[in-house]
Amino acid sequence: MAKFVKPLVLLIVVLLVLSVPVVAILLRSYILAPTAQAKTPQPIEFPHNIHVQTVGLQCTFCHREATTTANATVPPLQLCMQCHSIIPTQNKPQLQKLVAAYQNGDPVLWNKVTQLPDHVHFVHAMHIAAGFDCSTCHGAVWTMTTDKQVRDLRMGDCIVCHRENNARTDCAVCHY
Repeated sequence: MAKFVKPLVLLIVVLLVLSVPVVAILLRSYILAPTAQAKTPQPIEFPHNIHVQTVGLQCTFCHREATTTANATVPPLQLCMQCHSIIPTQNKPQLQKLVAAYQNGDPVLWNKVTQLPDHVHFVHAMHIAAGFDCSTCHGAVWTMTTDKQVRDLRMGDCIVCHRENNARTDCAVCHY
């Protein structure tokens, strides 16, 4: 019996040591996930409702890479200035900030709105190609004066959506 105690203790110690990263990942993913963090205000207000409802822009006019890459990306200021170079800035402090940043060559450091855990890979292009509208995950952005995250977008939310749409749910789909 004594010859089994030492290997059993060793096995328990190894399992405890190996469980530390698993517990850390679970804490990071479910308790301390970025989806639970407070929203940070943008350096320049961007009213999606005006750009979509009034001007008639589609999501992919600005977020051009969403149809071809993993990330939707934020457009360069040059794209904004195609219109905003001719729109008067008088009494429009947010537009004045945008124009000043462009003229000074300063980048606008936009804050990420939709948060996913770091270990998750979401490919926008794949979802758009499958026929999903941006509002499926991002909500009615066209009505928002201030963009905000509307879905939890944690693993359970994604798995439910994948099951409802007969998509793969094995780990390698999102974790690679």
